[in-house]
Amino acid sequence: MSDIRIATAEDQVLLEKEAKYCSYGDTVHYIEPPRIFSRCEGSYVWDTEDQAYLDLQMWYSAVNFGYANPRLNNALKQQIDTLPQIASQYLHKGKIELSEMIAVDAKNKFGLDGRVHFNVGGSQSIEDSLKVVRNASNGKSLMFAFEGGYHGRTLGASSITSSYRYRRRYGHFGERAQFIPFPYHFRGPKGMTKEEYGSHCVQQFARLFETEYNGVWDPKVGSSEYAAFYVEPIQGTGGYVIPPMNFYSELKQVLDQHGILMVVDEIQMGFWRTGKLWSIEHFDVKPDVIVFGKALTNGLNPLGGIWAREELINPKIFPPGSTHSTFASNPLGTAVGLEMFKMTSEVDYGAMVMAKGKYFLEGLQELQKRFPIIGDVDGLGLALRCEICTADGFTPDKATLDYMVEEGMKGDMVVDGQKLGLILDVGGYYKNVITLAPSLEISYPEIDLGLKLLEQLLNRAMKR
Repeated sequence: MSDIRIATAEDQVLLEKEAKYCSYGDTVHYIEPPRIFSRCEGSYVWDTEDQAYLDLQMWYSAVNFGYANPRLNNALKQQIDTLPQIASQYLHKGKIELSEMIAVDAKNKFGLDGRVHFNVGGSQSIEDSLKVVRNASNGKSLMFAFEGGYHGRTLGASSITSSYRYRRRYGHFGERAQFIPFPYHFRGPKGMTKEEYGSHCVQQFARLFETEYNGVWDPKVGSSEYAAFYVEPIQGTGGYVIPPMNFYSELKQVLDQHGILMVVDEIQMGFWRTGKLWSIEHFDVKPDVIVFGKALTNGLNPLGGIWAREELINPKIFPPGSTHSTFASNPLGTAVGLEMFKMTSEVDYGAMVMAKGKYFLEGLQELQKRFPIIGDVDGLGLALRCEICTADGFTPDKATLDYMVEEGMKGDMVVDGQKLGLILDVGGYYKNVITLAPSLEISYPEIDLGLKLLEQLLNRAMKR
């Protein structure tokens, strides 16, 4: 184990300026001193000392297609030289064609007509979806959402995110959510299969509608006080929890019976992270609204948006001016989004991601056999989880994972003569889960390298 790393003189000057001039409101210093990075490529980033780090979280799954992806970078460069900017009150080819691509794909998969509405990022697109939902439900502002769910930190988005700490100092401005247990099988009641537990969770939710005195349903007029259920098909910040395959189809039946919309948050899991364009496709469900962001532009441009059913978003019910952002549907972002769709359509991208995910998961399962502090591993495509526990294999152990993250950022591990660091992301209800979101372009040797680096961190953790 190495000593605490000392910042270079140049980095120290920058950190002193950061401490004086930068808001800490959008900054989290997970390690001290924080790293300052200078370049990136593929699955790697380099700090100012040119130390390489294998990145297994890829900017919270915003860079699904690898850092500095040449094809996507070139699409951005070409757009800069033609139509780099235009006011959103005017049309341009990229907006129309990208909307068509998403809408036609949804029609083919779900059999539903719909439209696409852009904004500048995930949280902002959640806000737009809340407008669509409230507009369609005559102003209802109550929503269902999941325990462990994360939808962003704008005022509306934080109101439907299950962490109270994100809204403690700000209160509520409109939306409120009732948080429903998610089928987190590893931490659920014992004696049930994963599918049985999924059905049990749906049955507990359905119970809310059995009588008016459960507080959400008026049987005399057949109306719910709640407008929509916001779901992440696979929980992101909650720890990449993958529900039973029967869960969403059973849940959607309950929602449809009571006129409640299903809004699917694909901000982290969309764009092939799970081996499909949308992670909800794994669960045989027709969503009413899909919210997307992050990897649409591979992190090169802050562009997000929503797809919604025609009945919810056509110009008669959601007319011009219903919402607006100066930079929504900007030409640079839509150009990269279009190129991403073209790039992933030229090969069986889903099969490639599923094969790599299976290989990576098998490696994690081998580590689990050897290290008792790994309580659970799971994955769907290249959305993978590794839950760190005490030696009993169950009790959450945040401290050990924090230690592993700090050790990975020292950049002092050696594999085959190469000195490397490892970037990991922390998630989960107890902040004890490694949420693995590697580049979808990651090579098999890089997966092997990631597993070897994880093994070194686990060995350090066991010996400390």
